[in-house]
Amino acid sequence: MWDDAFPSFLIGLREGLEAGLIVSILVATLVRSGQKARLPQVWTGVLAAIALALSFGAVLTFTAANLSGGAQEAFGGTLSLIAVAFVTAMVFWMRRSARNLSSEIREKVASALTMGGGVLVLTSFLAVGREGLETSLFLWTTARSAGEATGPAIGAGVGLVLAAGLCWGLYRRVLKINLTKFFTYTGMVLIVIAAGVLSYGLRDLQEGGVLPGSTSYAFDLSGSLDGGSWYATLMQGVFNLTVTMTWLQVVAYALYLALVMTLFVRGVRASAPKPAAAVAEKAPEAEAEAAPEAEAEAEAEAKPENQTETEPESQPAKSRNRWLVPATLVAVPAVLAGVVIAVSDGKPAAAGTVTVSDAKDECGKGFTTPQPGQQTFQMHNAGSKTSEVYLVNPATNAVYGEIEGLAPGTTRPLTATIGSGDLAWRCVPSSGDPVTSAAVHVSGGQSVNAVLPVSEDDLKGPLDQYKTYVNAGLATLLTQTQKLQGDLHAGDLNAAKADWLTAHLQYSSLGAAYGTFADFDKKINGRADGLPDGVADKDFAGFHRLEYGLWHNQSAADLAPVADQLVSDVDGLGKAFPTQDFDPTDLPLRTHEILENTLQFELTADTDEGSGTNLATAQANLAGTQELLTVLTPLIQQRSPQLLGTVNADLKRFGDLLAAAHHPDGSWTPVEQLDPSVRTQLNGATGQLLEDLAPIPDLLEIRKSA
Repeated sequence: MWDDAFPSFLIGLREGLEAGLIVSILVATLVRSGQKARLPQVWTGVLAAIALALSFGAVLTFTAANLSGGAQEAFGGTLSLIAVAFVTAMVFWMRRSARNLSSEIREKVASALTMGGGVLVLTSFLAVGREGLETSLFLWTTARSAGEATGPAIGAGVGLVLAAGLCWGLYRRVLKINLTKFFTYTGMVLIVIAAGVLSYGLRDLQEGGVLPGSTSYAFDLSGSLDGGSWYATLMQGVFNLTVTMTWLQVVAYALYLALVMTLFVRGVRASAPKPAAAVAEKAPEAEAEAAPEAEAEAEAEAKPENQTETEPESQPAKSRNRWLVPATLVAVPAVLAGVVIAVSDGKPAAAGTVTVSDAKDECGKGFTTPQPGQQTFQMHNAGSKTSEVYLVNPATNAVYGEIEGLAPGTTRPLTATIGSGDLAWRCVPSSGDPVTSAAVHVSGGQSVNAVLPVSEDDLKGPLDQYKTYVNAGLATLLTQTQKLQGDLHAGDLNAAKADWLTAHLQYSSLGAAYGTFADFDKKINGRADGLPDGVADKDFAGFHRLEYGLWHNQSAADLAPVADQLVSDVDGLGKAFPTQDFDPTDLPLRTHEILENTLQFELTADTDEGSGTNLATAQANLAGTQELLTVLTPLIQQRSPQLLGTVNADLKRFGDLLAAAHHPDGSWTPVEQLDPSVRTQLNGATGQLLEDLAPIPDLLEIRKSA
């Protein structure tokens, strides 16, 4: 979040300072010239400009929400390019205008005073309005590229508050800022940020089908750099540089940065004062550093002869008219924004209230044909039973949105992206038969990805295959633990170490995560954590007890009884496993949970009792995950074929990093001895893999609507 806040902070600070300087100069000029009565005209223009900026942001947000996925990409990309144009023009304008800003504003004020109050309102409105529109557009594009609004909003808020404080300090003459240098340095940073926004906008246009080359990658570093790491996230948040970029993005980024930065720097050098003219340039330089109040002081010595400080602007009888113009200027942008939003049907949270009920004629009541794009329905359970509700294609049972556990009398929002095709609501009470509403047909939308429901019968085949795999693995494990038992009874500790690793890796490949093997897992693979006496506790048993003894010079005679108990427990698990009841939904969960344990316990060396083989265990965990994915592949392929490609690439990357720690003599590099950069890569690869595996449990969740 904080990495996304920096660009918005900078734009908020710059734009806020620009607008604030203009306003403070306007106010200072009026105050020092005895025109305090006209200050409300300045604030009216400022309020109208703020209302316009907020209304513009609302139009962007709400109209974009109604577009299809591809149209949203094209819309966002186009506005990103416009934002780049605004920012580019802004940095060049401020570079040229910083030295003479106050004199230009004073000239405008003097002209406005001779032409009436409306001109003064318009002057402040135009001065602040441009900054407000630029800020709204840039913040919208920044929030969209970040995928969240909190960071950009906080950054912009802090920047605007700081800008207001700086302007107040300048006005009160308690602060001096070299505006020329300030706008020069921040302009350079903004040019770099704008290059990233340009690159991101072009990528949006490619994904929206407007520009070609969406698969022509200049580089793809996802195999060697973790896109979710802090440094990658920072680079993406601040500069919009990602681990994968197309040729169009790279060329546009490089050309924009080289061309615009060169022109900007040349302009700065060309406008720099010559050393010989340092004395002559002292006045403009002082002007750039002075407070607005001080800048107006020269004119303050003599008030206009035809103006008195107490001259009233209007009669008391006209006080109501005094509020008419401000109210109108503030209200008009909001009203126009509302009209635009209404005409565009940009209503992300107002698609209507739909009734949920187990009664056939009540389920889906209030549902009318929605507009394509993202819509939010308010689902109200008018029945007497807790229910699940699904937005489905009644012909294919594909699910576009769902709510579980909707209690009687409650209302909850359901957000779904609507495409072309038939839609209906399916109400599934906690007891009773599902009820499907009448269908409506939506036209004019694009294709939308929906979730194909999964039933218990769909998971039965993969579950049977997985049980077969585990049963065979347990039989092999029993043989291996018996060999380890024999080594210890024979007093051969070196052979016991080798056979311990073989048996432990076999067990670790069977997917014993989150209670898969119930109490047997604690007996076979329990850790000393939490035991009163730690590794010396009488209840410390299984593989890790043997590991501690083998690598801490304990005798074979001391360890033989532990091995005997291990063989007994493995034999017991082999007999009990076929009779255990399994929840079919646990199978997709295992694809994520096994490696979640790996990240928590193995890659931290938390389970190491001396062997230093955590990475070998991680490789065995990876094998177990791959087996689960193998049996689930047909179901995943039907629902998200692209996900399999992503996950398989992640699996290979993680596997290659683990294999690099396995030496020809069979030994493994302990986790603590890994190079810090390698360990970072390993953690990053695991995190990315877990992130890409996370959708599978939801994708293969059993849905009653099926």
